[in-house]
Amino acid sequence: MCLVTILCNEEERELGRQQAPGCCPHCGGKVEAVDVERRWRFCFLPICFNIKRKYYCTLCSRRLVLYY
Repeated sequence: MCLVTILCNEEERELGRQQAPGCCPHCGGKVEAVDVERRWRFCFLPICFNIKRKYYCTLCSRRLVLYY
């Protein structure tokens, strides 16, 4: 096992869920927006902190990508 993988740690925590507008292009199910908090640590010291929104289908559980 590599020493870098032991020292670096990534934690991901769900903050909340809410219904998003639109429907799934694969099955036609409802879309759900999930807010996720991601933290990177190196030797228990916080390095990076991000909050992202991910979209999922409630029927087929696929991750949906938003194109602008």
